[in-house]
Amino acid sequence: MENESPPLLEVRHLCKYFPVYSQGVVRRQTGEVRAVDDVSFSLRPGETLGLVGESGCGKTTTARSILRAINPTSGEVLFRSKAFGEIDLVQASDRQMKELRKEMQMIFQDPFSSLNPRMTVGDIVGEPLVIHRIGTGRERRDKVARILEKVGMKPIHMQRYPHAFSGGQRQRIGIARALVLNPSLVVADEAVSALDVSVQAQVINLLQDLQEEFDLTYIFVAHDLSVVRHICNRVAVMYRGKIVELESSTQLFSKPSHAYTKVLLSAIPSPDPDVRLKPVLKGSLAEESVG
Repeated sequence: MENESPPLLEVRHLCKYFPVYSQGVVRRQTGEVRAVDDVSFSLRPGETLGLVGESGCGKTTTARSILRAINPTSGEVLFRSKAFGEIDLVQASDRQMKELRKEMQMIFQDPFSSLNPRMTVGDIVGEPLVIHRIGTGRERRDKVARILEKVGMKPIHMQRYPHAFSGGQRQRIGIARALVLNPSLVVADEAVSALDVSVQAQVINLLQDLQEEFDLTYIFVAHDLSVVRHICNRVAVMYRGKIVELESSTQLFSKPSHAYTKVLLSAIPSPDPDVRLKPVLKGSLAEESVG
């Protein structure tokens, strides 16, 4: 996608290390797990960047560090905010972060566990408006009803509880909650991996429609490359906490350069039952990588 506007988000040398402690009465730090290790990329308005890799590669930790859901160890996360202009999220104060939450939201992987079962749909979607003291009670209800309609739900659903809905409907509720504050950046953390394949397609198409309507920018965390190929403009492949390849979706799927990327692509299942999966690369990927 050609986009000459300044980056909405610029991540520079982002790191997140988790300490490892010894066992016993006196616990001492004996090492650290480098979950995110020197990650850098930029993201332009209206773009969708895919973060892909196997479980444990650091993609979700990267996304949560960017949003300050967890505090990074080091690095810079420069965000072009409507309220503050360009600001480093790593250095932002708690007061600034509360204001910035309006502009950055997350869609979680499991649509059931991320919704409070004791709250109605109207209360769940409207809770961000209450926290940020936006609008009167009537204005909040009207806005919740409108955003639910945008994601394919009905205002009557506001009075029901999450258990009354299917997985796809619950994910639509989660999307509505993320969009009710009109953010510019949305992180979708494995947003369709817990859904049936037919429902996945519906939710992906919904995300694309909403992106166009609300001028959204996405970071799409996933391990399913067939989904990433459909929705993402660029793809960053993560391996052992690092980005080993960052290319346009077209370039990455047609001509991957890193050995690990080739392994991921070879694992995409084919609808043809006569086509067998290629064998996984043997030996150390780090040693056999080509870039």
